[in-house]
Amino acid sequence: MTKQEAQKLLDFLKEKNLLTDEQYKELTTSEYATFDELEKQARRAILISDEDWVQAKGVFYDLEYVNLVGRKIDSEVLNILPEDLSENYKMVVFNKEGANIEAGLVDPTNFKAIEALNYLARKKKFKVKYHIISEDSYRAAAKQYETLGEEVGEALDTAEAIFAPKEEEIDLDGDVSDVVKSAPVSKIVSVVLRHAIEGRASDIHIEPVSNQSKVRYRIDGVLHTTIVLPIYVHSALVSRIKVMANLKIDETRIPQDGRIRMKVHNKDIDFRISTIPLMGQEKVVMRILATPDKAPSFSDLGFLGLQLKVIEKNVHKPNGMFLLTGPTGSGKSTTLFAFLSFLNQEDVNIATLEDPVEYYIPGVNQSQIRPEVNFTFASGLRALLRQDPDIIMVGEIRDNETAELAIHAGLTGHSVLTTLHTNSAIGAIPRLFDMKVEPFLLASTLNAVVAQRLVRKICLKCKAEDKLPPDVEKNLKEHLSTIPDEAFYGEVDKNSFTFYKGKGCANCGQTGYKGRLSIAEAIHVTRGFKDIIAKGFDRAEVDKELAKQNFITMEQDGVIKVLLGMTTVEEIMRVSKM
Repeated sequence: MTKQEAQKLLDFLKEKNLLTDEQYKELTTSEYATFDELEKQARRAILISDEDWVQAKGVFYDLEYVNLVGRKIDSEVLNILPEDLSENYKMVVFNKEGANIEAGLVDPTNFKAIEALNYLARKKKFKVKYHIISEDSYRAAAKQYETLGEEVGEALDTAEAIFAPKEEEIDLDGDVSDVVKSAPVSKIVSVVLRHAIEGRASDIHIEPVSNQSKVRYRIDGVLHTTIVLPIYVHSALVSRIKVMANLKIDETRIPQDGRIRMKVHNKDIDFRISTIPLMGQEKVVMRILATPDKAPSFSDLGFLGLQLKVIEKNVHKPNGMFLLTGPTGSGKSTTLFAFLSFLNQEDVNIATLEDPVEYYIPGVNQSQIRPEVNFTFASGLRALLRQDPDIIMVGEIRDNETAELAIHAGLTGHSVLTTLHTNSAIGAIPRLFDMKVEPFLLASTLNAVVAQRLVRKICLKCKAEDKLPPDVEKNLKEHLSTIPDEAFYGEVDKNSFTFYKGKGCANCGQTGYKGRLSIAEAIHVTRGFKDIIAKGFDRAEVDKELAKQNFITMEQDGVIKVLLGMTTVEEIMRVSKM
């Protein structure tokens, strides 16, 4: 790409106040072979939303930007481009005036997409104007081809004739194969899975509740009831999912685990399946494991200020241990994915042990542990050390043996990334002592400890000022007074507060939130901190050492993010002990 082309895009970012003078100068003096190279450098330098970046991309490609989130598209207009072509090319027709139609395109370099729509337009004597749209805009528009309720409703009409009890309850054990092959049941399951992907869900719950089968999606960490089905299809749905996951269809007395891999919107998605017997029926939970198109940066994940400095200072160290802590669902796997993608270079050998493999990273040797054949974290780690690794990622330290092996790997010239289930960063060290790790060995190995939780981000489309109750505001000010001045980041005015919340709109499903980010606490294990660990970890000395680092807790990091308008007080209170 030419310097003039790059300059045009960077000028736009500067006009939008997304680049500082220093960043603008640095980026304009560099040369870029491709647009992707420019994007990588620019997005590493600044925290920018996907919508802002698509606008900038539109300037580069001379295409007008349009946002389709929350916009109702007439069915006749939408269907000018058939659904299968729309899905294949990530393109939608969203407006028609006379013989003029307007189309939104995610990838302006997809000339096959443009050629396909131009061909259809010529046949119908339409003239096409192209716009650039984001992935979110495309998904919002594509959802309007047919809604979840309509699709499931059609299948349910057929299912009722097959499964609905007449004078007595149907015995599904009698002819299970017919039930599983039933077209309406297959359609309901596939629609539920597809809409979960489109709705950014991380988990799907299919559970029997009284005389209903309830489908719930976990979106941004919170469960939402999506659709309620009659109880008479519940057993058939469970059986269909079991068949897809290669589980025993006639075993309903014990829990089972399996996996489904399928293509949704031309992307391979894994579903981790867990069934458990309840009173009379089984419940199914499906964890959705989808590798993003690109790894998020540390700042995209919510690591800012001193926490970001601790990560950047320690992630490149050639040996020792980097420890991530937090409960299940706190984003540890995503953070490790960002770490490994950041470190993934041609000249290093990265090997992982995971349960399960959640994100596939080209160039990284990823292993799935299998306890049933004695391939555990401990036995796998022994094997990995004979694979000439530079960087080892152990999904979780669960027992004394794994802890000891991970420590020794860090001592013998390897960089070890791993996780531990503790409530705080500081709590990781006593937990490792409890696993019989020798204090002097831990002191020699540990480089950094980061603890994190996930909070929902305020939806940018319906963000508005909010007034907090006096007692909540007082509590917030008390936490604010304990934060060292050096730990603040962003433009926080400690004397004048403005709080925000999302009012609810079509973009966020009326929740007021869209997406998540981490609140975190990070400890840099300095020489002084190593001495404290080796001596037995005296808490008074620990507090003095943390004060020297300007350490802030997750709650305090959350308070700063509230004042920056990134999240709400309710979210911080929901996930922390504030």
